[in-house]
Amino acid sequence: MSSTPAPPHGPTALHAVQLVGRGEGGSGVHVRSLAAGLVARGIRVTVVATPATAERYGFAAAGANVARLPERGGLATAPLCTATVLRAACAGADLVHAHGLQCGLMACSTILGQRRPLVVTWHTKSHPDGVRGRMMPLLERRVSRTARVVLGATTDLVDGARRRGARDARLAPIAVPAPRQPHPGGDSTALRRQQVRAELGAPDRPLVLTAAPLDAYDAHEPLLEAARMWRALPEQPLLAVAGEGPARGKLQRRIDAEKLPVRLLGRRDDLPRLLAAADVAVLSSPWEARPVLAQEALHAGAPLVATAVGGVPELVGDAAELVPYGDARALADAVTGLLNDPAHRVALSAAGRAQAGTWPTEDDTVAQVLSIYDELMTYGDA
Repeated sequence: MSSTPAPPHGPTALHAVQLVGRGEGGSGVHVRSLAAGLVARGIRVTVVATPATAERYGFAAAGANVARLPERGGLATAPLCTATVLRAACAGADLVHAHGLQCGLMACSTILGQRRPLVVTWHTKSHPDGVRGRMMPLLERRVSRTARVVLGATTDLVDGARRRGARDARLAPIAVPAPRQPHPGGDSTALRRQQVRAELGAPDRPLVLTAAPLDAYDAHEPLLEAARMWRALPEQPLLAVAGEGPARGKLQRRIDAEKLPVRLLGRRDDLPRLLAAADVAVLSSPWEARPVLAQEALHAGAPLVATAVGGVPELVGDAAELVPYGDARALADAVTGLLNDPAHRVALSAAGRAQAGTWPTEDDTVAQVLSIYDELMTYGDA
């Protein structure tokens, strides 16, 4: 972050509300970084989030005021309570910045009939089933047409917003903070790596790491199938999965039934530490924009195997092994190939760090968002 804040905007600092809810799809990390950068530049920031999200991402420590949504139910099933919290948070605000479709919908209802500008950032796509899935185009259209500016983390998200009628849709690459370097004089890198591997149960075997919400069982099936194939290897790798969600029980039952070399770690807040100990990182999602795992892996120099979906190819360039989504054999072979080729892992690690150096920084991201806020305050709906 820049250490020299810009002057406050006008005689009274601009007040921006950031609506993030549960912080899904990488939005929590982004809003934490954005809040800290805006506050450093003289902007008053209020973050609207669930208590667990506020605590996990430390919005208050970043200098933001925090308005807490109901933890249970939240945006979807406690709309009256949520709307009350949001209306109070928006009172006197100069603009509202919602992160994600659900937050965008709530913001649309809250500022209906007001001249307060709405900015919406789309971090990822939603893939709901049933009635909500059939309604998704209508919901996206409402948010796109109501927002003064729609920011998309990838070009296809921007194109989708334009198709839904957005007045102004722009590409907004979202930076993930680069991991802090360890203090010199402490434990050696090799010792820290071995300690993590022992903690995870892989002191003397290859360690493969992934991180993803355990929301949908089907999304994780190809990875479990790849793990089943790894059982035939002379040196069977352990797949460690960081993340939590409603599909955990079903996933664990299959792991137990088939004796898969997989360990579910639950929610973890030390992803850089885990990546530094892994031999290979894996991203097997059906769709991603700028996934936190991929960014953290390349920053950490962890060789990455990822599905070629959404914004992933654009993000990683030639610094990762890309495979089709749903192709368990291709996924298993790509990981096995890296495990069997230390020289290629070293080369991919170096390429990953170089690729990460080309991404927008946190300062770049904050500066772009601030320029949009300035534009809206200067020209309004003109």
